[in-house]
Amino acid sequence: MKKFFLLITTVISITAAAQTNSGYAIEFKVNGLKDTTAYLGFYNAEQTYIRDTAHVNGNGQFSFTGKTPLPQGSYFLVLKKIKLIDIMIGPDQHFSVETDTAGLRKPVGNITIKNDLDNKLYYDNLAHLAELSKKAEPHVKILRDTTLKDEAKKKVAQEALKKISEEDMEFKEKIIREHPETMTARLFKTTKPVVVPDPPKRADGSIDSLFQLKYYREHFFDNFDLSDDALIRIEQPLYKKKVNEYLDKLYAQQPDTIIMAITRILQKAKKNPETYRFLMIQLTSKYGTPEYMGLDEVFVWLYYTYYATGEMDSWANEKHKKNLKELADNYCKSLIGKTGPNLIMQDADFQPKSMYDIKTKYTILYFFDHNCGHCRKETPVLVEFYKKNKAKFNVEVYAVDIDTSMADMRAFIKTMGTTWITVNGPRTYLKVHYKEQYDVPSFPTLYILDEKKKIIAKKPPIEKLGDFLTNYEKIQRQKAASAIKQPERVPFDCSKTSVKSQPPKS
Repeated sequence: MKKFFLLITTVISITAAAQTNSGYAIEFKVNGLKDTTAYLGFYNAEQTYIRDTAHVNGNGQFSFTGKTPLPQGSYFLVLKKIKLIDIMIGPDQHFSVETDTAGLRKPVGNITIKNDLDNKLYYDNLAHLAELSKKAEPHVKILRDTTLKDEAKKKVAQEALKKISEEDMEFKEKIIREHPETMTARLFKTTKPVVVPDPPKRADGSIDSLFQLKYYREHFFDNFDLSDDALIRIEQPLYKKKVNEYLDKLYAQQPDTIIMAITRILQKAKKNPETYRFLMIQLTSKYGTPEYMGLDEVFVWLYYTYYATGEMDSWANEKHKKNLKELADNYCKSLIGKTGPNLIMQDADFQPKSMYDIKTKYTILYFFDHNCGHCRKETPVLVEFYKKNKAKFNVEVYAVDIDTSMADMRAFIKTMGTTWITVNGPRTYLKVHYKEQYDVPSFPTLYILDEKKKIIAKKPPIEKLGDFLTNYEKIQRQKAASAIKQPERVPFDCSKTSVKSQPPKS
């Protein structure tokens, strides 16, 4: 959608601060393989890359070596463009692997690791999982049998699977406890659930209904080290998923709340420049095209707090920052909570029409292009809403056609049967172009303004307008009835670029 996202790519670091300077040497012997080229690949976020190349001799022997240690993570062997066995690269990077061509595809039980605890633990676990899978198979079959009516038998199967799951957890827990520095243990630890205690009772016998949520938020990353860059280089994008789960599921999707949560996790990731950069790129991408309405303000905050202040200058070049600034500036024009600037343009009768002259409770500001196919599809939906809800919600539409042709605009009005205010965008009475006043990335783009012309919705789906206004009015009634009067929220002030000027709200 925005051109700058083409520039948001993960920069692959070749440093490994926690390791020694002894380099790496991984020796392979694959019986039955000869005279070919092998590659050592690795994962980074959701992409795969080649890290090293080796020639396979006539005896199936080859090695990957280097003077600088490999960044820790999950790697894999590639032969003839086919991804084969996984290799854990942890603190110890001098070891050997032996197997045969069949073992490359079915390594469990067919691979020998020498001088490396990490990969021994990893493949021991795969063998253990295979055993547990065989034990679980008859019980799974029972539970999948839709014709089985014997509930007692199902209960026995469920209990058996529970014990098998506990056995798996105990196996991994032992590795985590005894070999915490290995890549395998760190990977296993990320899957450990956070155990949330029961809420304590107050002196009057009541309990804090939010205790468990607060506890879970506080301890969400107990088993996931946001400063461990090795967790970026694993097959599953666990880092991204973990952060998204934290931000999307544990917090209300409101700018102030999300900004507070982001501040916390950035502090954890900041211990390592690589994870700090990775997380910042992830967040910039996530909120550059936000899933929830209004969270574009989070992107604006990220830009002004971390990019405009120079904190990201160690890796973000001027071109990258320029693209981020362009998007932030566009979003700043019309953040939810800001007063929408006035528009004065000619209608179909060449008469000036001011948006501020509209005195209804709500104004729908609708930017469209009569030549746009999507606009021709969406406009009838808006017409239907307008006919049914104009009086119900006390709403008026101020529709801005961005094309210059007045004749075509009149034809569009007639074809669509629009009875609202339609004006011609280029025929403005103001010196400022509408694109300098509102963020209009595509057509149609729609805003909802209240009676004071404050923006209350930005680009909501047209088919959901009725639901939005119903819910909005419900929330407004609740606020009015509340004994605690909260001050009106003020959106981010884009004129302030200092971190100190706008601290995250708690």
